[in-house]
Amino acid sequence: MFDTPTYKPEWAPENADGKFASRVMFGVKKTDARGERTELEASREKDGLQLAVKAARPPEFTAADYVAGVLRCDRMILARAITVIESNAAKHFELGQEIVQGLLPYGGKAVRVGVTGVPGAGKSTFIEALGMRLIKEGHKVAVLAVDPSSTVSRGSILGDKTRMEQLSKEANAFIRPSPSGGTLGGVARKSRETLLLCEAAGYDVILVETVGVGQSETTVRSMVDFFLTVVITGAGDDLQGIKKGILELADAILVNKADGANKQKALVTKADYNQVLHYLRPATEGWQTEAHICSALNGEGIAEMWRVVCAFMEQMWQSGQLEARRQQQNLTWVQTMIDQYVQKLIAADPAIAGPRQAVEQAVLAGSLSPTTAVRQIIGIIEAAFEHN
Repeated sequence: MFDTPTYKPEWAPENADGKFASRVMFGVKKTDARGERTELEASREKDGLQLAVKAARPPEFTAADYVAGVLRCDRMILARAITVIESNAAKHFELGQEIVQGLLPYGGKAVRVGVTGVPGAGKSTFIEALGMRLIKEGHKVAVLAVDPSSTVSRGSILGDKTRMEQLSKEANAFIRPSPSGGTLGGVARKSRETLLLCEAAGYDVILVETVGVGQSETTVRSMVDFFLTVVITGAGDDLQGIKKGILELADAILVNKADGANKQKALVTKADYNQVLHYLRPATEGWQTEAHICSALNGEGIAEMWRVVCAFMEQMWQSGQLEARRQQQNLTWVQTMIDQYVQKLIAADPAIAGPRQAVEQAVLAGSLSPTTAVRQIIGIIEAAFEHN
């Protein structure tokens, strides 16, 4: 029996010191079905060596275990619960729904802020600066950072957490990077469920950072209370950023990187946005959307931006719009899940998949126009549902 799980292989020099980076780890010979932390035996047959090791696999949790762990703000269990929610595996679907149902009464108590903007606008840096300030004021902050997934490999870098080095070290902060999975709008498929779990865990400020590719605004708007668009100056024609569609959804525009020689440009950009916003219908009834400046680098303007969010929430609460907005968001949540389920049924139905593939091949061959193909596929789907 040895005290170390590794041994020096025969090819290592006899007089090799600790700097010789070549050691072999014993393999695990067996494990039990439940994956409990039991003592396992590993051996190296050549030398007849045996080593007792402990399984690193964590125990399986029930829905009740997950609910209890999330409610006591166990960040490890919270992260595992989110993984179950995000999983596409069939075995996790029912478990995930039980977790959401168990935690539903404990949600809805946080300030939900959506942060979007073009890549390079400094969204992650701003979120870290705001998060650090909020934690100092006694808040608990959760950040849901959504990274775009590759359309080729389906993978994501999930690097937003590395940009929030200081915030990730805080005990009262929880940062969850998630892949968009190709979802239109750049928001993870289960972001609403993840938001609910973070609220149930006691995080009173939820910051949702989106991909910011120009199609995420509507989806984010349907999830959060306050919607913030981060912009910068010095990136070409500033008027390119003044798009009516974005401004009609934003509750505030934040001109970031307003420091050094760029501060004067930021003030000019702020004035330009305010001039345009004056003639547009506000995103929230009774609230005038305005532009603000800040420097996430030196912290200037961060506190002022949070005061704007607090003023917005107070006005929304008193007018009853906050409750109405969240009710509508829940309805949108239901409709989205129904759409996803119907799409899944269609894709899995063999009576639809075969004929649909034939129609699509005809489009590829150029013998069928796309509009005619759509009508035929719709007819195939309707016929399949009538037969069922």
